[in-house]
Amino acid sequence: MIIIDKPYLSDLLKETIVDMEIPVLENQFMKGKEFAKRVNILTEEEFIREYEGTKDNLLYTNSENSLGWIGANISDENLHNNIEIFKDKVKFRELLEALYPDFYYQSVDYDYLEDLDIANIPKPFIVKPAVGFFSIGVHNVSSNEEWARVVKNIKEEMNSVKELYPQEVVSSTKFIIEEVIVGEEIAVDAYYNSEGQPVILNILEHSFSSDEDVSDRLYSTSKAIIEKYYDLTLDMLKKLGSLSNIKGLPLHIELRVDQENNSIPIEVNPMRFAGWCTTDIAYYAYGINTYDYYFKEKEVDWEKVFAGKEDKVFSIVVADMPDDVKRDRIKGIDYEGFFDNFTSILELRDIDWRKYPLLAFLFIETKEDNKEELDRVLKLDLGRYLKY
Repeated sequence: MIIIDKPYLSDLLKETIVDMEIPVLENQFMKGKEFAKRVNILTEEEFIREYEGTKDNLLYTNSENSLGWIGANISDENLHNNIEIFKDKVKFRELLEALYPDFYYQSVDYDYLEDLDIANIPKPFIVKPAVGFFSIGVHNVSSNEEWARVVKNIKEEMNSVKELYPQEVVSSTKFIIEEVIVGEEIAVDAYYNSEGQPVILNILEHSFSSDEDVSDRLYSTSKAIIEKYYDLTLDMLKKLGSLSNIKGLPLHIELRVDQENNSIPIEVNPMRFAGWCTTDIAYYAYGINTYDYYFKEKEVDWEKVFAGKEDKVFSIVVADMPDDVKRDRIKGIDYEGFFDNFTSILELRDIDWRKYPLLAFLFIETKEDNKEELDRVLKLDLGRYLKY
């Protein structure tokens, strides 16, 4: 069963829902959609009755906007507990204390950020919303002197997105401060099957332009990346599963891998894979339809999907709007000029930049020996492609 909501529904997910005849909740997003005529739409009452009346029913949502509805309407206590623990970064850290007793973190109310004395907090540290999404309000702090500027930026960012996402997705009520985990960052799409065993569907390496960069500009997957991180990620997911009763749950988890090859979770996003349907990169890269694999509880034959792809890298490019841009002044986007930066574009997803601070999502393909293209993407000034 599936709940569809804004901000984005991909063509791959549409076709998967139709082909698999997955029941879909009737909600505001689905009303008036041409796509809705091709699927099995259930009223709220029908959806609840079918989900709760079927043993081990699987539930997926493309958007965390749906978490509020799930909490208010689905009487599955274990599901509610997992959503609450994973979506609230403070509760998530509390859960992980048994595995990482020396990890530093603290919770702070949003209204107290300006008055917080950070002199005795170990630096560098990360500050971010306890309930957040898409690097909104996330900042790296290295010194006491920059705190006032960081707080000012946080307040501006939170004000700019308060109309875009519900409180279940991004909330300014509470923030978390936690130590910086030095190492490579990876993002993983996975699910726990009906027996509680984790199944990995894709691993992406999150690249940054500098130590201070916290953006979502570039994520890449390849045979080399997956083989490098697969075993330690699977081990981490098994440990996580031992701390909470997780069954039949899709998730998108972000981890840091330190120099000793320890994997430390940053956050878990429950009920979905990579946001804005960017999980579809697994289909473009390896032919893995993550939705199909989850609903059918299939595991990946990695040797088979890697065949012929050994020297290729597949990446998600998040073309984010520059922070200092006033969107009401923009007349358009020079997409053709932007495309000239890439050798092979697999898909363009242009976004309503008037509503969201994004120009587009791109899925691209490069070769293992072409690191220059990806390095250039990280440092690309997207402001040059805005038309005024």
